[in-house]
Amino acid sequence: MSRGIFENHELVFFDGAMGTMLQEKGWNNSKPPEVCNMVRPDLVEEVHAEYAEAGADIITANTFGANSFKLKPLGYLPEEVIKQAGAIAKKAAGNRLVALDVGPLGRLMAPMGDLSFQEAYEEFAIQVKAGQDAGADLILIETMSDLYEAKAAVLAAKENSRLPVICTLTFDKNGRTLIGNDPLTAVTVLEALGADALGINCSLGPKEMLPVVQQFTEAAHVPILVQPNAGVPELKGGKPIYPLDPETFADAAVKMAEMGVKLLGGCCGTNPGFIGELRSRLHKRKWKKPDNPIITAVASSRHTVLFDSRIRIVGNRINPACLQHMTESLQNGDLNFLYVEALVQKEAGADLVDINVCTVGVNEAEAMRDAVGLIQSMVPVPMQLSSQNCEALEAGARVINGKPLLNSVDGTKQSMDQILPIAAKYGACLIGKTSDDNGVPESPEERLAIAERILEAALSHGIRKQDLIIDCMAESAALRLGLAETTLRTVSLIKQRLGLKTLLHIGDISKGMENRQRLNSVFLAAALGAGLDCAVMDPAAEEMADTIRAYKQVFEN
Repeated sequence: MSRGIFENHELVFFDGAMGTMLQEKGWNNSKPPEVCNMVRPDLVEEVHAEYAEAGADIITANTFGANSFKLKPLGYLPEEVIKQAGAIAKKAAGNRLVALDVGPLGRLMAPMGDLSFQEAYEEFAIQVKAGQDAGADLILIETMSDLYEAKAAVLAAKENSRLPVICTLTFDKNGRTLIGNDPLTAVTVLEALGADALGINCSLGPKEMLPVVQQFTEAAHVPILVQPNAGVPELKGGKPIYPLDPETFADAAVKMAEMGVKLLGGCCGTNPGFIGELRSRLHKRKWKKPDNPIITAVASSRHTVLFDSRIRIVGNRINPACLQHMTESLQNGDLNFLYVEALVQKEAGADLVDINVCTVGVNEAEAMRDAVGLIQSMVPVPMQLSSQNCEALEAGARVINGKPLLNSVDGTKQSMDQILPIAAKYGACLIGKTSDDNGVPESPEERLAIAERILEAALSHGIRKQDLIIDCMAESAALRLGLAETTLRTVSLIKQRLGLKTLLHIGDISKGMENRQRLNSVFLAAALGAGLDCAVMDPAAEEMADTIRAYKQVFEN
C-alpha cells in the first residue's frame, strides 16, 4: 500500500511541525521532543490526531532526533523511544500511513567533523530496524544538510528494511546546503541510491523555496516532497515567530503543485491549520509523473557532470602504470600525493579523475577506500574507479561522496555476475568493455554483440540504460593494420544501434610505438569525429589537450 502513493496520480499530504505543536501544548523545550514520547505520550498523540483530522495522509512519528548521540546522555535508547513513538503514531493515524522520521545525527561528517561514514551508517541502521519493527509504513529521512550523511541514511534504510524511502535536504536562499551540495547533485545521487522520493524541507519559507523546487522538478524522475517552514522567522522575545498564515502558505504550495510536486506538507512553524488549507486547496488536483529526459551523469558532492553532447575527459594519471613512485607510496601508506594529482588533472581540464590503486603488496580494497576518502576531502571532482577486483570497486563505491563511474564490466558471465550487482546497489555509472572470454573481437559487429549482451544483463539488474558507457577498446596500432579503424567503426556502431555513450583509453592506440603523443592526438581527433563521448587520457598532455581545445572551439561553442 505505501509504495502506491509514489505511483498513482493523487497528491499526497504530509503533516506539519511537531516541535511547534508540542511547545504550544506546554512541553518543556529544554528537552528534546523525542523524550515527550516517554513522559507525555498523550501530548504526542494529540498532535498526531489533530494532523490526521486536518487531512494529512501520512503521520510522521516523533522520532526526528531518536539516535544514540542525543538520547543516551538522557538515559534512553533509540530502540525504546522509536518503539513507543511508533505505537503512538499508529494509534492516532488510524488507516493513514506512518513514517519513521530520521533526522541528522547532530555531528559533522568527516572530514569537516569526526563522524565517519561507517559510524553514521550504523547509527541510522539502528533507527531503521527499530522503525520497521515498530510498524512504520515508510521512512522519511529529512532536514539533511550534508549529502554524504544522507547517503549513509539511505543506504542504511535500503539495506536494513523493506520500506519505501524518502529523503529531503535543506537548502539556503542561494540554493546550496550547508555543506555546499546543489539541487542537481542531490537529485543525481539520491535517485541513483534508489530513493523512492526526494525533495526539500525546512530553512526557507515556501516563496523562498520556489527556485530550488523548480530545479528539483526539472531534474528528478521520482516524486518530489516539499515541506517548507511557515515563512522565514523573526526573533521576538527570544522566540522565533513565523510570519505566514495558512492561506499565504498554500498559495505558494499551489505553484509547487503546478511545477510537478506530488507530496506536500509543512515544517517549522506550521500546524494543522496549514495542512488543512493545503488539502482544501489541492486535493482535487492530479499529479503527472515527471517526463524529464534521463541523461548519463556522474557526480562529486558539489558538482554533477552530464554526458551530453560535450566531450568528457577522464584524467588517467592516478595509476601505478603512470606514476613511477605510486607503488612504493601505496605500500608505505603514503596517499598525500593523490589529491595533488587529482587537483592538477582537474585544473588541466579533466571532468573526472580515474583512481587505480592495483599494485603488489597492497590491500586493494582498503587502498581504494582510503584513496577515495582522501581525494574527495580535498578535491570536489567526480571519480572513475578502476579495478578488476570487485571488493575494491565496492569499497570505493560505498564511501564515495557522489555518483561514481565504475571501470568496468566485460562480456564474461563471471564479470557480469560480480560487477553488475555492485553498480545497481550504489547507482553507479558503469563502463562495459567490448571483450569477453575470447578477448577483444576483430570486427565492430562482434564488439556490438558484446555490448548488447552487457546492456541486456545490466537492464535485468535494474541498471538504467543511460548509466552504461561502452568502452570500444582501443588496441595498439602496432599489432596489425586496421585496428584503429575497427575501433572507430565500433564507436559509430554503438551510438547508432544502441544509443549508448562511448569511451576510449586513447593512449592504448600507441602502445609499443614511437612518437606516442602525436599518434595519440591523431587518434583522438579521429575518435571525436566518430562521435566519441569520453576520452581517458592525461589532460595535461600538450598535443591531446590542443586537440580537445580545438574540437570544443569548433563544435561546442
